[in-house]
Amino acid sequence: QVQLVESGGGLVQAGGSLRLSCAASGRIFSINTMGWYRQAPGKQRELVAVIDSGGSTTYADSVKGRFTISRDNAKNTVYLQMNSLKPEDTAVYYCNVDRMYLQNKRWASDYWGQGTQVTVSS
Repeated sequence: QVQLVESGGGLVQAGGSLRLSCAASGRIFSINTMGWYRQAPGKQRELVAVIDSGGSTTYADSVKGRFTISRDNAKNTVYLQMNSLKPEDTAVYYCNVDRMYLQNKRWASDYWGQGTQVTVSS
């Protein structure tokens, strides 16, 4: 059983910082791309940032220069450092793993965390 457990959300004032973490647990051998998505009330879920197994990153234009995604492959964990937060960053943030190779020699795809609320006050 594979699980993604997120932590680090909360309430912060505009201009502040938060760091999100997402740990994948289970009989995992390796993980391809890990990423963060967010969904604000009344809006569709959108990509925030992703990082592949080699460390290459992609960011949404709205967060470039403010957010940094990183990962620790030994811990199967992905992080999102969010600086200079704006009220428009308020959303539920979801961790995603696109594809992972399990110890039972099978591939598993498209896992999501339970979501963590980030609220930025003006």
